[in-house]
Amino acid sequence: MNYDEFNKFCGSLTATTYVMQWGNSHVWKVGGKVFAIGGWTKDKKSAFTFKTSIINFNFLSECEGYKPAPYFANRGMKWIQQFDSEPTKDEELQYYLSESYRLVSLGLTKIKQNSLV
Repeated sequence: MNYDEFNKFCGSLTATTYVMQWGNSHVWKVGGKVFAIGGWTKDKKSAFTFKTSIINFNFLSECEGYKPAPYFANRGMKWIQQFDSEPTKDEELQYYLSESYRLVSLGLTKIKQNSLV
């Protein structure tokens, strides 16, 4: 997945907002909270960062092409970075981005959750 595909997919989710921040990273939010980031590699290759469940965090931390996300994981947050963005992993990445969106949405106040519909 490239950044254009990433932005198109994240933008297709309900009530999302987009901003460039943190060194020109593509940042996607729901209810004002970050759920996905495109960017942050030292070698300028595509990398995508997202929130996960504890189970998926433990699983993906051991998978090739994934690692605990810089900055987030160092602070105990369950965020993963996919740094190997081969086209064969696009469907898998879309699943994890959707899950991140869902997890972040569930953490919003009820008022904000209701306003997303």
